Amino acid sequence: MVSIEPSKDDAFLDLLLSAFGDSVLLGESIPASCHSDWTGHAACRPLALVRPTSTQEVSKLLQLCNQHRRAVVPQGGMTGLAGGAVPTAESVALSLIKLSGVENVDQDAATLTVRAGTTLQAVQDAAIEAGFCYPIDFGARGSCQIGGTLSTNAGGHGVIRHGMTRDRVLGLEVVLADGRILDLMNSMIKNNTGYDLKHCFIGAEGTLGVITRAVLRLAPPQRESRTLLCALRDYPAAVSLLHRLRGTGLALEAFEVMWQDFYAMSCEWQSNQSPLPPSYPLYVLCEVEGDASHLEMVLAAALETGEVQDAVMASTIKQAQELWAIREATGEFPVKLAPINFDISLPIAKIGDFVEAAGKLLTHRWPGIRIVNFGHIGDSNLHLTVDSNSLTENTSATHHAIETDIYGLVGEYRGSISAEHGIGLLKREFLHHSVRPEALNVMHALKQTFDPNNILNPGKVLS
Repeated sequence: MVSIEPSKDDAFLDLLLSAFGDSVLLGESIPASCHSDWTGHAACRPLALVRPTSTQEVSKLLQLCNQHRRAVVPQGGMTGLAGGAVPTAESVALSLIKLSGVENVDQDAATLTVRAGTTLQAVQDAAIEAGFCYPIDFGARGSCQIGGTLSTNAGGHGVIRHGMTRDRVLGLEVVLADGRILDLMNSMIKNNTGYDLKHCFIGAEGTLGVITRAVLRLAPPQRESRTLLCALRDYPAAVSLLHRLRGTGLALEAFEVMWQDFYAMSCEWQSNQSPLPPSYPLYVLCEVEGDASHLEMVLAAALETGEVQDAVMASTIKQAQELWAIREATGEFPVKLAPINFDISLPIAKIGDFVEAAGKLLTHRWPGIRIVNFGHIGDSNLHLTVDSNSLTENTSATHHAIETDIYGLVGEYRGSISAEHGIGLLKREFLHHSVRPEALNVMHALKQTFDPNNILNPGKVLS
């Protein structure tokens, strides 16, 4: 344990050390990975990092911090993209990394009970071992923690069929700001006993309570699936293809849309040859569960009508992985771009119009700006990314102006400024574009009720 210079915080730090011993890290012992999330926004070393090993220890920590009015910032795998787990120099970072492990898989009920610090990958592996699957999935599966996916109501590739994280949760254990442990560990699908309080904490980004355990709904094991990449003439053709696939009896696992700007850039980054020429306006990557001959008939019909211009179907697992590698190029964004990321939702019919309007708006104000568009349009989710390296004046003021324009346009389209990554710090000032004043007032009232001293992740979601 490192020593620190005497300061006004000494008495409180002594209490932490006395209560939690080696579970407390101070000063340079705190890993840099706990200073910010994947955005790198406002990186800051917290006053202390505490790593409880049990729900009781989380309760004890929150009780102590509440008593001394110390801010607590819950942290999971730090893979967030909204600044929701960024600490301040005066805060206590609460890492759930030691509160991990799958406790139980109930094969009769098809549920899994897990501690919040467990990675998504570990949950998926446990489900598969038991003969099921946990269908929430995205690229950060090996790093992100279940508590974080619950706190942000994470989405991912399979939302079109399986829903958001909220739809996979039956029960929670939550520690409130004053240390009380709220046992909501329901394991039954039917339980209609008044207010379903768990939904207050899913998507709340640790501002109302700290999730420590969960009961998750599992799905049947995935049958053999087919991966298909299609080239299309325009956005309406993508919507038509979505309707066609949904209406054929095939189980649509993923429907990923990539505009030409994204596809061409991603293929340029890949070492292998592009599976389809990068000259089409739009590309759709589909994951479909069902009979191959049935899918081939559906594809042939779409090609005949001109709905699909060209297509390639993976015949091996390796080929499927290569097709998915095009879509998952987003993992390279922090290295190869200086990204300003927008994770938004819009009515499906208007997404194409929004992409066009946003492009015109940004290129008019910042000629030469580089924009890439992609998303899971079957669940209304569009990702728009600006490479700030393409800006003549790459300043924080310019970044803010771009955010102001895009989120204002989202408001005009009656969309959501956050589809699956939360609000955190980065979107807080723009929340009014998607949440009306009356609803914002109720959100503030909930915060006051659950956390009257404002110690839980203060400044996140709500100002």
